[in-house]
Amino acid sequence: MKKFTFLLIIMLFFLAVCNIFGQEKTYPFEVKKTGKGKSSLILIPGFASSGDVWNETTAKFDKDFTCYTLTMAGFAGTKPEADASFKEWEKGIAAFIKDNKIQKPVIIGHSMGGGLALAIAADYPELVGKIVIVDTLPCLEAFGNPNFTSKENNDCSATINKMTAMTDDQFHQMQTQAIPRLLAEMSMQETVISWSMKSDRKTFGKMYCDFSNTDLRDKIKAIQCPSLILLESYFVNFKPMIEGQYKNLKNANFQYASKGLHFIMYDDKEWYLSQLNNFLSAK
Repeated sequence: MKKFTFLLIIMLFFLAVCNIFGQEKTYPFEVKKTGKGKSSLILIPGFASSGDVWNETTAKFDKDFTCYTLTMAGFAGTKPEADASFKEWEKGIAAFIKDNKIQKPVIIGHSMGGGLALAIAADYPELVGKIVIVDTLPCLEAFGNPNFTSKENNDCSATINKMTAMTDDQFHQMQTQAIPRLLAEMSMQETVISWSMKSDRKTFGKMYCDFSNTDLRDKIKAIQCPSLILLESYFVNFKPMIEGQYKNLKNANFQYASKGLHFIMYDDKEWYLSQLNNFLSAK
């Protein structure tokens, strides 16, 4: 009997250990890993976009880099979280870097993904080797209102309710009107619209509201790594104001695209890849 009890205890302990270590840690994104280079890239897409937005980027650089391409939870068909937030997404990406022991990656972010790259480099400077910011401002709302200040307890329920109340046809019409103002390359417009249509509407509303309330202008003074800021061609008309938002960022290299709109990787692809290559190859 004692032997049976002992064996039972051992078995229960073994099952408990298997259960603990068998649980895979979850992150607020799906990740696609390509390439086998010694250095690493982490690529964060923008608002409601798939990680596929980086396909041309990874195709060019995955010979020399290991690429981790993210698609954030609830966007472009990925499973949504119960309550997404900019801060939790930032923490999730930082945890992924630590857990996978990714040494000093280059973080490349577009739009809201660029905001996440800035926040991670500021809050976890020891984790990051370089950052590339693709058409992002530290404070989006301050572009139209320089006196903008973030609300401490921002209520996003009105924005969420508006998004979730729309029919698919109404939402599609809204995106069909919006995307051509962000993307000049007509061959990719339907693809980008389809990512929005596959996105969870609650996540869409919450993250639009949350990012609109985000102000990183002061926080970025903590960033220590080299930074490449790639901006759409239109922003050259507002250069003092744009670069004023970045005044606290050390080691910043500002470059303005020669053509196109917000999706620089599609609208000025050769220029974008050239800028990225120069930055990544620099010691």
